This record gives sequence, C-alpha cells and structure tokens, in this order.
Amino acid sequence: MEWKEKHREEGPTKSAEYQAVVRAGPHVRPLQQAHAHLVVTGCHRSRALITKLLTLSCAAGSIAYTRRLLRAAINPDSFLFNSLLKATSASGFSLDTILFYSRMLHSRIAPSSYTFTSVFKACAHLSALRVGTVVHSHVFVSGYGSNPFVQAAIVTFYAKSSALPVARKVFDEMPQRSVVAWNSMISGYEQNGLPNEAVALFREMCELGVRPDSASFVCVLSACSQLGSLDLGCWVHDCVVSSGVHVNVVLATSLINMFSRCGDVSRARAVFDSMNEGNVIAWTAMISGYGMHGHGVQAMELFHDMKARGLAPNRVTFVAVLSACAHAGLVHEGRQVFASMGHEYGVVPGVEHHVCMVDMLGRAGLLCEAYQFIKELSPEELVPAVWTAMLGACKMHKNFDLGVEAAEHLISLEPENPGHYVLLSNMYALSGRMDKVESVRNVMIQRGLKKQVGYSIIDVNNNSYLFSMGDKSHPETNEIYQYLDELIWRCKEAGYAPVPESAMHELEEEEREYALRYHSEKLAVAFGLMKTSHGVTLRIVKNLRMCEDCHAAIKLISAVTNREIVIRDKLRFHHFREGSCSCLDYW
Repeated sequence: MEWKEKHREEGPTKSAEYQAVVRAGPHVRPLQQAHAHLVVTGCHRSRALITKLLTLSCAAGSIAYTRRLLRAAINPDSFLFNSLLKATSASGFSLDTILFYSRMLHSRIAPSSYTFTSVFKACAHLSALRVGTVVHSHVFVSGYGSNPFVQAAIVTFYAKSSALPVARKVFDEMPQRSVVAWNSMISGYEQNGLPNEAVALFREMCELGVRPDSASFVCVLSACSQLGSLDLGCWVHDCVVSSGVHVNVVLATSLINMFSRCGDVSRARAVFDSMNEGNVIAWTAMISGYGMHGHGVQAMELFHDMKARGLAPNRVTFVAVLSACAHAGLVHEGRQVFASMGHEYGVVPGVEHHVCMVDMLGRAGLLCEAYQFIKELSPEELVPAVWTAMLGACKMHKNFDLGVEAAEHLISLEPENPGHYVLLSNMYALSGRMDKVESVRNVMIQRGLKKQVGYSIIDVNNNSYLFSMGDKSHPETNEIYQYLDELIWRCKEAGYAPVPESAMHELEEEEREYALRYHSEKLAVAFGLMKTSHGVTLRIVKNLRMCEDCHAAIKLISAVTNREIVIRDKLRFHHFREGSCSCLDYW
C-alpha cells in the first residue's frame, strides 16, 4: 500500500517533503537536515514521513539515529513498526529488530505476517533459539500458524539455529511448501554438515515436481562440494542446464567451487570462462581452485589477469593466492603478494594470511625465516593454526626440536585438542625421546582425549563407501584385503618401501607395517580398482591429511595398475598418475 493511501487519515501531506526525504537517501547528515526541515514545517507528525526517515537511517547504518527517530515518533502504527523491523533485519541490526518487536507488543500493536518474517530472520542471524521459540508461540496466538511465508521463515530460523529436527517437523507439516521453504531446509542440512540429507531432500523436491530456483542449486552444489562427489555434482549441473535457470554470478561461482572441490579443475575453468561477467568472488573461487590442486602458476596468472581487468582483490583473494603459492613452492611470488596487500590495496594482513606465510616458508624449508616471522607476530595473532603450519614444516624437514616447541605451544593454546598431543607424541618419537611419548599418552588417557578417527570415502556406481583404518565391516573384506596385499607386493617389486614413521610409534616393526598397509585410503583405492573398469578415474575424499606412506604407495599403485587416482585430503588434492603425483611430493 502506498504511503499516501496508508496515512490518508493524517490529512494532506506535502509530497515535496516526502521527496526531500527520499532525495536525502541513506545518508545520515542529509537525513538529519531533512528531519529538521520537517520539524520546522510541522510535518514531523506524519507517520509516513517518519517511517521513511526510519528505514533510510537504518540503511545508512546509523542505528542510534534510528532509535532516536522512533522515540520521537508520535503514535507509531503497525506499518511503521513493520517497516522498521524489515529495515533493521535486512541491515544486520538483528538485536534491535527483536527489541523493536518487543516494543511493538508493549504498544499493543498486533503483529502481522510481515512482522514475523522479519523477526525470525533476526533470530536466525543471532541463532537466538530461545527467543525464536517464544516468537513461534506468538505466531499461533496471532493466527498465522498456517501462513506459508511465516512457516518458511520458521523453517529457516530453526535450521540456522541447528535445531534441524524441529525445522524438519515444521517443514513436513506445511500443507503447501514454497520453493523458499525447500531451500531453507536443504540449506539447513548443508550448513549443519549433513550433505547427504541435503541432496536427498533436493532429489525429493525434484521428484515432487517443485521447480528449483537458483538458490536451490546453490545449496545443493555446496552439499556436493562437501561430499566431494563429482558424479553427483555433474548431475546437479545437468539439472541446472535442463531447468533453464539463469546462471548468475552466484550460481556460476557455486559451480566453480563444486567442480574444484570435486577434483575437476578443468570443468571449473570452463564454467568460469563461460561467465559473461564475473565479480571478485568468482575470480577468487577460480584462483582457490587452482591453488588446492597445486596449480600455483595458473593461480598467479589468473590473479594478475584479475588485477589487469581492474578488479581489486579482497582479503579472501589474498588468502587464495598465498595458499596457492604455499602449495606450489612459489616463495618469491608469495612474498611479493604479501607485501602488496598493504601498500597497494590497503588490506591489513590477518591471521589467515599469516598462517599462509608460515606454511609457505615452512614447506620451502625456510624454517628459520618462518620462525622469525612467527616471533614478530603479536600475542593475539599467535593462533593455533600458525603453530600447526610451523609444526607441519618441522615434521616435513625433520627439525624435531623446533617441532616439539611448536607442538607445546599448540597444547598451551588448546589443551583439550587431542590432535595436538598426537603431533607432540610424533615429534618426541621421531627425535628418539620415547620416554616423552609415554608421558604424552598418559596425559591423553588422564584427560579422556582420543585421536580423531581417519576415514576415506569413495563413490562407485553412484554409491558411496566409507573405509577406516583396518576396517572389516564391508561384506567383501576378505577380497579387498587380498587384492590390497597383491597391490602392495607389486609395488614393492617396483621399489616401494613402507615409511614406518607414518605408523604409531608404540607398535613393533611388523605391527607398524600391518597398520600402514590397511590405512583407509589404501582400502578405498583397492576397492575402487576392484569395482571399476580400466580407464575409470578413482576419486576419494579423506577427512585427515594423507600420510607419507600412503602417498608413496598410491603413487606406485597408479603406475602398476595404469590408473589415475584422485584423492582430496584435509589440505589439498593429489592427482596420482603413472607413478607420480601432481603435488610433486610437495605437500
């Protein structure tokens, strides 16, 4: 409803004053001048004009001025409050949205569907589960329990607040589910680390004839990225093409991320090249894709091309570029990029950039320079990730004394993280200090800390199979183990020798070789080779970093079987082909 029609009972309001407020725009000073003019002319009593002032001041980012305007408003009505709630929730002033809603109720102004959609959005942003639950009860009291827009907002709120069972219950009870409701539920699963459930719901949505929109595809593509399933991602891409949905920048960027994280950087580049126009987020996604696959040179070329086109890199772009340099050994280029952040683009390096620098210097063997870099950081910047990067470099280059120091710093920062104790134990063992290994294990036992279980997932014939170390749950375990034994024997003939440092140091030598042989990624590789025909690329996702022994073994497995094997571990991609890896043993 137009403001003139809404407030006709207030008497004639000069359109000139309204236009003056509109011309002021979302800028505080001009709005204050326009407000002063309204007071002088006596038009400050117009709720329509005050409502417009409120929404514009909120858009200008001045919540303090917005509050003052509301206090000065005479007899605010539901239109004013709903406009205010919508503006504050859209501008990120979520706490104020809830406070203004409370004031609205105390003013005995009945909420509407517009009220609840804004308030639930604010509660979702704050993950204010208790407040949102109270508002949910208000919905029923007010008679909006069956309103489809309110129901969709409730699903979004519970999903973003990690109350997925409640969100799903509301979703299932909806008589009519809009595409927004479907998207909210799919997104809820994806954002809470349940990608399989997100994909299953997307399939159900398509089977029921609900036409996905761009947001639907963005949500399910993110789920595919988590799963690392290229076949699934290609199916969703086909759905995008067949649906006729316009591939905007956001959707294209999601496709780039999905293909990159599912191991096909060439398809990611094809999507990138097909974009009519791209923003810094799309360019950053492509640079990041190159980086995680070890294509540092291509990442740098794209970065320079991006700058040549007049696109200014942001903080995330610099993280992607520095990470690409770290994974490809481009130390000189990385130093130049880090130096350019401040003096060329005014970007102050943050923790994530410091981590990349330590990682880059450490991987290159420049441990003294990396350590000096750490010493120059402030105490607030010495986060666990910095010391983790340093520790990884120390292990790689066998500087055990410095590695022990890094691990001890990690434990002091995060004493309840079992991974840090495992790393410290490894450092002690590698340096021959077995007495210290025992003491670290005792501390873990006393604190009830357990090592994170590693697992690997492989997709075969559109089905996912999960393996853990020494896993014997698969019905074909005997065949898998026998085939893997044959593979290892063939690899030994080709020069493979187990790397005992990759196994638990408290085991005897023969036990270590047994433990190494049946790591999760080796089992997944053996199963994949058994179940797929020659020429099919194996694609595996591992939740932890691949150990040195598995890396050495799978290189030779790719040679003796003449198969390409792609493994995504916690840090990056490894493309094994003809006895070598894309990382060039630099990971």
